[in-house]
Amino acid sequence: MYIHDPVYRKIVVKIGTNVITTPSGELDQGILEQLTTQIARLRNQGVEVLLVSSGAVGAGRSILTLPNSYPPVARRQVLSSTGQIRLINTYSDLFERHGVLIAQILVTKSDFRDRQHYLNMRTCFTSLLQQGIIPVINENDAVSVTELMFTDNDELSGLIASMMHVDAHIILSHVDGVFDLSSSGGAQQIIREIDPDDRQFQRSIQPGKSEFGRGGMLTKCHIGQKLARFGITVHIANGRTPGILYDLLSGKPAGTKFLAQERTHGRKQWLAHSEGMEKGAVIINAGAEAALRSPTEANSLLPVGIEEVRGSFYKGDIIKICSMHGDAIGYGMARYSAEETRKLLGHHDQKPLIHYDYLYINSAHHDHERRNPEETL
Repeated sequence: MYIHDPVYRKIVVKIGTNVITTPSGELDQGILEQLTTQIARLRNQGVEVLLVSSGAVGAGRSILTLPNSYPPVARRQVLSSTGQIRLINTYSDLFERHGVLIAQILVTKSDFRDRQHYLNMRTCFTSLLQQGIIPVINENDAVSVTELMFTDNDELSGLIASMMHVDAHIILSHVDGVFDLSSSGGAQQIIREIDPDDRQFQRSIQPGKSEFGRGGMLTKCHIGQKLARFGITVHIANGRTPGILYDLLSGKPAGTKFLAQERTHGRKQWLAHSEGMEKGAVIINAGAEAALRSPTEANSLLPVGIEEVRGSFYKGDIIKICSMHGDAIGYGMARYSAEETRKLLGHHDQKPLIHYDYLYINSAHHDHERRNPEETL
């Protein structure tokens, strides 16, 4: 199929485990052929595509049987490392039929913590796209365990979408979109469009997870809202629907669409996705919080507004900013270490710990999750 004028020119396509696996957990060749054909044709029409694909553990499960007594972490490592070979070889063979070359990129959450490493990854992805090569990205489950793991590949693909300043992030699931479950009785309707500032719709979403994957619809919607606020359109649609990518790139209504707002600076996008990657935290007083949340002024975080320093961090590390009540209100890049910060607590006429250009503050209307600032240190 030829799309005369695709509505997006650069996209991230995330394919969930349940889209490309059968009920028994094996790779579904028919669906994989459909999706790779669509992606290859879009790429051959000039659309830049980054593919984030789950399925390594499922592929490993189809070729290897482990005893029930096997430790869960070791099980995931064995299945993912063996299954990833089958998964990437399948993609390579299918894309080769269309004359498209792919590259495999395996990442961990820690790869996004360091700004320079983050920029190096972006250079790699940009260079591949410039050569007409489709990056096929997955979490490196063989080494990603516990706190080093992404929530799921929805989170990973959201980070890639933000990093690459794409036009759209397409999450392909095994359901048709976000359903409105708030009404009692009758047919459930798909929510076709969502304003990222509207948080009421979350009341109608079931928090359950998919059968084989780690993620659920709440995670997808959280990522959809965040990316849409940064100016990236997000679609959640059924990856098993024939021609679904053609429909989305043609502008036809399909699945659920998160409406993009005005674009945000790339550095701010990186910081906004820093939850769980911080090296330390600072507790700020009410005056500093009010200044950082000011809708009319761009303020940096000064030592005079800091009440307490938690953890150990150095210049260039990401740190979490917390209110006196323990709410995480934002993230930023430290300009000096935790030890130096402690010496300057409450002092006037000092350089900012976090300059405004390296500071991200959650929206005032955002529902903040109260937690102990030490939990993620």
